[in-house]
Amino acid sequence: MSPAIDERERIHAAMDRILTGVPERSNGALTIVALAAEAGVPRNALTQRHPDLKNEFYAKVKERGQPTDAEMRLRKQIVKLKELRAADQDDIAELRADREALVRALNQLTMENRQLRQELTAASPVVRLLPTQPQPPAG
Repeated sequence: MSPAIDERERIHAAMDRILTGVPERSNGALTIVALAAEAGVPRNALTQRHPDLKNEFYAKVKERGQPTDAEMRLRKQIVKLKELRAADQDDIAELRADREALVRALNQLTMENRQLRQELTAASPVVRLLPTQPQPPAG
């Protein structure tokens, strides 16, 4: 499919509308997808037929000093991921401490169990007679 004769002009006009904050056909995001929608051209028109216009758009966005929408989304995602990572590290530290306490308890119980089993299998277990309480008189 051959490009429309006025495609470059439409892209330039769309670029101006987006950069001035008055988009007509797109959400006004500072992205190639929004620029293509605003110009009424397929995205590949910017990536394949007119990469110079794509680069011009990105250069103008960069001149404004504002991060692109994609960059803003990624920065927010980075913050969220760092928070999740910190929370995970706290959880991991807590689980490691729990594991160490459980290993100590298991070792203690294993030793006590071994000792009790040895006492049960001893040659002459000690049996003690407990004193009995006097029986009340019948009657």
